[in-house]
Amino acid sequence: MARSASEQGWRILLVSARERAPEELEDALTSQGVRYQLSWVSQSALALDRAQDMIPDFILVDDKLDGTNAIPLIKLLVARLPGAIVLLLIEPEAITSASQAVLAGARGFLIKPLDANELVTTLEQLDGQRQERAAEPEAVRPANGHVIVFCASKGGTGRTTLAINTAIGLRQISQKPVVLVDADYAAPALDVALNLSSERNIFDLLPRLAHIDEELVSGVLVPHTSGIQVLLAPPGGLSEPISLPQIQQILVLLKRMFTWVIIDLGLPLDEAAFAFLDGAERIVVSVLPEMVALRNARLMLDVLREQGYAEDKIWLVGNRATMKGGVSTADIEGRLRMKLQYLIPDDPALATHSVNLGVPVLMSYPRSPLARAIRGFAQRLDQSLRPQAELLGPVTSPRGGFMGRWLRHTSATSV
Repeated sequence: MARSASEQGWRILLVSARERAPEELEDALTSQGVRYQLSWVSQSALALDRAQDMIPDFILVDDKLDGTNAIPLIKLLVARLPGAIVLLLIEPEAITSASQAVLAGARGFLIKPLDANELVTTLEQLDGQRQERAAEPEAVRPANGHVIVFCASKGGTGRTTLAINTAIGLRQISQKPVVLVDADYAAPALDVALNLSSERNIFDLLPRLAHIDEELVSGVLVPHTSGIQVLLAPPGGLSEPISLPQIQQILVLLKRMFTWVIIDLGLPLDEAAFAFLDGAERIVVSVLPEMVALRNARLMLDVLREQGYAEDKIWLVGNRATMKGGVSTADIEGRLRMKLQYLIPDDPALATHSVNLGVPVLMSYPRSPLARAIRGFAQRLDQSLRPQAELLGPVTSPRGGFMGRWLRHTSATSV
């Protein structure tokens, strides 16, 4: 009886400089009655591009390459295509290379010349393990995470600083898992603001969405010292837009994995942006007390209203609220026809210093008025979305209590 992974068969990429290698592999697969789609590249420099085009189930890397070491290539393929199963093909005496390949992320190795039965049995076992891992989490775990989208009508409003520190504040307050997503594909900034160095980003997920699972997502996320996880954007932007269905799939899985899904959303408000906004429980619009900023914020709010987003879902936050000469709170609310949910004090020196340092305010200056205000905002979000919020005590009002008194009597603190 013919054996295969699916009706279409396994998608296999062979990376080998040996001209007879594809023929030998085809003979082995055909003799076992396996359905397959085979692609072959003889130059290691072309392997990643070809893999991203065909999205293989298996990548077989021959240790006989074009004068290059197979181990760095395996590391690259594992990092950029975490859903693919990478195997090394080696000579019987090259066991040391096999160990290095496994440490680099390969799932195993096969001895040359290939034994047809051993080859197919290995592929079947690894494919079965992958399918079991993909099925188990989705069968038992609901997508109950809270999606909070931070957006603004222009750059320079402090949106990213607010999103970063709110994510850290929610982690500190709730002790629940938090993921922060850089969805500003035109001007990504989370890697710099958090001092993260990684080649992993959302681009690595897109080719594998048909087989996406928690293991695949975890392999792309970047951990931060604050305890949150970060899904970065490509530093140079996306080569093509992310579609609404792609974002929906990613959000569903993130909501299964994390209690809090914090989105730092950039401009423009295109299909991808609305996909994030559609999944949000709170849309936090950051606005500055300046006339130009208010005009732009009003236009953005009009768009959100036209798209049918409920008013109680949209949280208007006054950033740099104590700015000298800024528009008053009452005038802001009058011009935008919406109440401000919270006020964040003005401290541009500290905010800029934290970004340049790569250490968020809640970690570098946790007792500063700016950090205390953002922590209070995070607490308000946490309470607003908890079924039993009353157990946590009263919510601090943005214009009353300590914050109200502070805004009236305290000036900004410099670094």
